[in-house]
Amino acid sequence: MSDTPTIHDIAKYAGVSLATVSRVLREPEKVAPVRRSKVREAIAHFNYVPNAMAQQLRQPRFRTILVIIPDISNLFFAEALKNIENVAHQLGCRILIGETQRKQERLDHYVELLTSRVADGLILFGSLLPGVLRDSVEAGLPLPFPLVLAEGSVHAANCPRVKIDNVQSGEMAVRHLIASGRKRIAMISGPRPYTVSMERLEGYRRALDGAGLEQRGDWVVEGNFSMESGYEAMAQLLTCPERPDGIFCASDEMAIGAQAAIREKGLRMPDDIALIGFDDMRFAAYASPPLTTIRQPAAQMGEAAVRMMQAIFRGETIEQPTIILDHELVIRESA
Repeated sequence: MSDTPTIHDIAKYAGVSLATVSRVLREPEKVAPVRRSKVREAIAHFNYVPNAMAQQLRQPRFRTILVIIPDISNLFFAEALKNIENVAHQLGCRILIGETQRKQERLDHYVELLTSRVADGLILFGSLLPGVLRDSVEAGLPLPFPLVLAEGSVHAANCPRVKIDNVQSGEMAVRHLIASGRKRIAMISGPRPYTVSMERLEGYRRALDGAGLEQRGDWVVEGNFSMESGYEAMAQLLTCPERPDGIFCASDEMAIGAQAAIREKGLRMPDDIALIGFDDMRFAAYASPPLTTIRQPAAQMGEAAVRMMQAIFRGETIEQPTIILDHELVIRESA
């Protein structure tokens, strides 16, 4: 245990969940007497004082939204965050930002801001689910704090979400490659455990099935959405006995890395290899050659998530709990 006790220490000592400790701190009358007594005993044992920052941030006029993303350097999340902050400011809300680096322990650490009432609601990007929510989500029970899912990566039937159709958009990308005459189509996918990665991979496979084209294990290489992983995956694909003539990348950043590997081998795009990315980040139009890609509306996704959260804060009924935003194939010179 650290020198300063945390809500985790209280929960562990009392043998209860983080949510129970949080309820005892703010709404003790809603907790069974036995559990309430255990939590108060733990608080006394550790001489625990709730974070003073919470008292400073929680003014009556404002709500604070915690936004958690996997990777702050990824331009898709940067674009979404920019609009989240703008819209939240207009609505009189504060924003706190956490980056998980796709690590469960970092996510659970940030969620302490909610269980200790520093933040009032969570907008969650990525494919990890906070440990404190797992039982509630699986059982379809009410959650201990407001949650809005963005990017469609976590499945939770009991909370609102905003996403695109990743399967359909992946299929659209590969169909464009097929329509251009490509027969040996590979994919640089995102990390396999993540839902968005698997959905885009499913779209790739559906398009190939529909066209009666071969699917080969060595033509699907996993990246991690970074330029470096795109370069490495493309370099691996270029060593295949039958070199692919079309590539679908699950992110623009991986596509930019793939372009570098293709140019390094003296190959031309799209003559030798046609390449499609995913996201339509601002740099895509300035790539060499300009990148054909699937556009997903990062800014619109961020705005929709904030407005959903504001509706929850106001106690309003969310008429459309799942918002599926439009995607678009942006055709440039790489495919």
